[in-house]
Amino acid sequence: HCNFEFDLCGWKQDENDDFDWHLRTSSTAKLGTGPATDHTLQEPSGHYIFIKSSFFQLPGQKARISSPVLSRRNKNCKVCEGAVIIFYYHMYGAHIGSLIIYQRTTLKHEKILLNLTGNQGNFWQRKALILSGDGHEDFQIVFEGIAGKGPKDGIALDDLTFSREC
Repeated sequence: HCNFEFDLCGWKQDENDDFDWHLRTSSTAKLGTGPATDHTLQEPSGHYIFIKSSFFQLPGQKARISSPVLSRRNKNCKVCEGAVIIFYYHMYGAHIGSLIIYQRTTLKHEKILLNLTGNQGNFWQRKALILSGDGHEDFQIVFEGIAGKGPKDGIALDDLTFSREC
């Protein structure tokens, strides 16, 4: 489980992307960008990770962050029946980009688990994604944020949790 209150909890910025996800609070955000509070504490001082479109990113540029490696050697994770990742996302703005979630094997094969594009509303939303049990390779979950066209538009993530099965 990662609520981002202290650090990135082992989640790592991908090197093959254009910019990074940033740890931040709503109290440090400029007005009109991102959520009013984090999801965990429901306070402006609570932390989450965030990307925003700005003059430094061109529309379509990507920021990627990946989970620690989940081992298929774990007997409960081999089948992964019922194994899920649960997370909260906030995507608000007139020109919001996209959020794509992948399951990536150690051999770099990526399977899209979810693709969201555009304004999803000015509130935190919960999503649970079933992790695929194909093969015997260790894997990671990758969150990819794609910059939109508006300088105030952003994507936030909070409370990323893997179910006990994995």
